[in-house]
Amino acid sequence: MDDTGLEPAAATAVNQCLRLSPDETCLIVTDDDRLAIAEALYGAAAETGATVTQLRYEPGAEHGAEPPVPTGTAMAAVDAFLAPTSKSISHTRARQAACEAGARGATLPGITEDVFVTGLAADYDSIRSACERLETRLDGVSSVRVTTPAGTDVTFDVGTREWRSDTGLIHEPGAFSNLPAGEVFISPAAATGTYVVDGTMRPYGLLDPGQRITITVEDGYATDIDDDRVRESFERAAESVGRDAYNVAELGIGTNLGVTDLSGSVLLDEKAAGTVHIALGDDASIGGDTDAPIHADGVLRSPTVYVDGAELQLPGSTT
Repeated sequence: MDDTGLEPAAATAVNQCLRLSPDETCLIVTDDDRLAIAEALYGAAAETGATVTQLRYEPGAEHGAEPPVPTGTAMAAVDAFLAPTSKSISHTRARQAACEAGARGATLPGITEDVFVTGLAADYDSIRSACERLETRLDGVSSVRVTTPAGTDVTFDVGTREWRSDTGLIHEPGAFSNLPAGEVFISPAAATGTYVVDGTMRPYGLLDPGQRITITVEDGYATDIDDDRVRESFERAAESVGRDAYNVAELGIGTNLGVTDLSGSVLLDEKAAGTVHIALGDDASIGGDTDAPIHADGVLRSPTVYVDGAELQLPGSTT
């Protein structure tokens, strides 16, 4: 895909999602593997008349690794930032500190050119409306149960945690989103049961037909992961933080009606309307209290969601 194909998506990110204005400063953070997307975003941002800077560094060692210190410092010193990177910096302390300093922005972790174009073709005002309706329904519930035809049956205790929306509209100081966007999510207080990933999960991407990753959780921690490659990634993280690597970090519901098929990109697939995703690891940046060097989402197809015993109508469905 050439740069011309990226321009409309870049314009959506800058103008609709970020709503960048001429009197603002903007930073594009990228790495060696995402330069084409970064250049498109830089061009769109420059067209607004804003003062735009681009910082580039070598790809991080893994998702959740902190960016170089000068990059984090620069993120906290601008009005707005966009970060297309091959490894996620969404849950890093650098990103969190930048937003706490008043910078608003979006990370685009693991973004590819195809995902960039597909995910930013959506109407983000419609996504915001879908998120608001869902969040209103979820407000005040105490328990959420998720089941799937693949064998998922897991119950989450909401506790005092708050539901959040990732609408993709990043207009206020300190606001943050993933792009592409479209989900309502929470860091639950606890969870017990089994969830079966049959959609997308790293390191595989889109799972093969019939492929399943079964994860058992008890009292808010994963106690068994039946896939060697997935389990090994958590074992590496546990070397530094122990049990916290297995923390049940997130329950999310996709609201992006523009995503009709799973692609293999966790960033995009977790936003697909009609899917649920569950993550283990770090939740400190999304309302929890666990600081871990991993945050790994698994996307579930065809879920049924019950809130305090009543079935929840999900926004759309995906294949």
